[in-house]
Amino acid sequence: MPVHQVERVVVHPLVLLSVVDHFNRMAKVGSQRRVVGILLGSWRKGVLDVSNSFAVPFDEDDKDPTVWFLDHDYLENMYGMFRKVNARERIVGWYHTGPKLHRNDIAIDEFIKQYCPNSVLVVVDAQPKEVGLPTDAYAAVEEIHDDGTPTSKTFEHVTSEIGAEEAEEVGVEHLLRDVKDTSIGTLSQHISSQVGALKGLLERLQGVQEYLMKVCQRELPINHQIIYLLQDIFNLLPNVGLEEFARMLAVRTNDQMLVIYLASLVRSVIALHNLVSNKLANREAEMKEGEKKKEEKEKEKEKEKEKSESGASRSTTS
Repeated sequence: MPVHQVERVVVHPLVLLSVVDHFNRMAKVGSQRRVVGILLGSWRKGVLDVSNSFAVPFDEDDKDPTVWFLDHDYLENMYGMFRKVNARERIVGWYHTGPKLHRNDIAIDEFIKQYCPNSVLVVVDAQPKEVGLPTDAYAAVEEIHDDGTPTSKTFEHVTSEIGAEEAEEVGVEHLLRDVKDTSIGTLSQHISSQVGALKGLLERLQGVQEYLMKVCQRELPINHQIIYLLQDIFNLLPNVGLEEFARMLAVRTNDQMLVIYLASLVRSVIALHNLVSNKLANREAEMKEGEKKKEEKEKEKEKEKEKSESGASRSTTS
């Protein structure tokens, strides 16, 4: 297999579902902290498309990172069966549920390179506690030391994202329908999603601030590419101090508030209309019920009168 330069890793929802299912099944069986599996996919001009995966039996010693076991016979048998189903999907790397890198990941990655020379490690957080992407991708690179010591392997972070085809999007939407609470209105869902997005943005801004502070304190070297990207972000920010921007914002806000005000009025009128209609319906029902009772009483009086008349006629004949 030719060596590809990894620029971006796209993880499909099917892979995330498979990893989470693998993690939950192993959590019920034993006390294994992380699970390991193989990633399948294809390369497209520097973009690694991870479309499928399967679990692999794995075990390790928590005290000694050099002691670990990965069943390569199971790996080869499973990969052979997957090749029969879809020959285009090849081994492109491996995953584990970290949620962070481990000391023996380099050794495991060297073992996976027997099946894929340019393998990529994707760390999937099966129990995310923060808002954001649950995946982090890494590629092994040679680290050259300035003191002349031999080179060593280390992991370099690779950009990752979640991508799906049209069929997968439909399946994910059906799953979310079962997961979401149907008793919550669409407005509440929209607000909660907005709050989640703002929390994620705040975490990213805090990460940028932390990076810049470390650069200013010379704890990290200056990366000009990152600085250029930050400058582009700042250039795209709107100038809030402009009078035209303030006027446009005020007009748009007033329009939105007008719509909300009209909607509240319409809602109040409809509520009053329903209340009056309910009162009228209850009054008509009470009047009908009273008429029925009155008719029943009159019928009972007529029956009693007929009985008394028939009794009097019998007494006269006797």
